[in-house]
Amino acid sequence: MQTMTLPEFQTALKAQGVKSHEDFAFKCVICGTIQSGRSLIKAGAGKTFDDVEKFVGFSCVGRFTDAGPHKKGTAPGRGCDWSLGGLFTLHCLDVVDSEGKHHPRFELASPEEAQALAEQNAVAQVASC
Repeated sequence: MQTMTLPEFQTALKAQGVKSHEDFAFKCVICGTIQSGRSLIKAGAGKTFDDVEKFVGFSCVGRFTDAGPHKKGTAPGRGCDWSLGGLFTLHCLDVVDSEGKHHPRFELASPEEAQALAEQNAVAQVASC
């Protein structure tokens, strides 16, 4: 289990090199899908980042697209119905706040993965206008 303080977590997110906090990216612990706040907005989890912030790095985007459970051998990208709010502790990252409370999170995406997803989401946004 990797543990980060909140300032360490924020620094790691900024190191992804994306232009907006909506594009900070995470990898679902179950299906491996790379996702961000913008991905969740596109999936219908909310209309703004404020609406989806509570799901970022915590609930897979597939929960909002009816992707269903992950099937072994399925390539990442479809999403699944996983959330870290359940009975099982399968995550590998805990973020510790200033009060010492642990917050489970999906693994951080690499800078390359985050930037590729941000570019993909930007292209999709332009295409839908």
